[in-house]
Amino acid sequence: MKSDVADRLLIDSTEAARMCGISRTMWWSLHSAGKVPVPVRLGRRTLWRSDELCRWTAGGCPPRERWLAQEATEKRGHRPSVKNSAGNTT
Repeated sequence: MKSDVADRLLIDSTEAARMCGISRTMWWSLHSAGKVPVPVRLGRRTLWRSDELCRWTAGGCPPRERWLAQEATEKRGHRPSVKNSAGNTT
């Protein structure tokens, strides 16, 4: 059964939490701690981009700062650098 959440551009905290399999309270805690992507304000509502949440979860749910850096790097067309086991950047 396909969820209609993926069809919507913006979703609220209840749907974002449901997508991630956590409670709404935990979602807001993660938001306050800077662990989820930056929301969009639309009037008085706080909403998240559903496509960004899909990419964020596929990317391993990194903290907000690292996620923003990854997104910026990908938008510039560069592959994000990764450190190998020896600590060298590839």
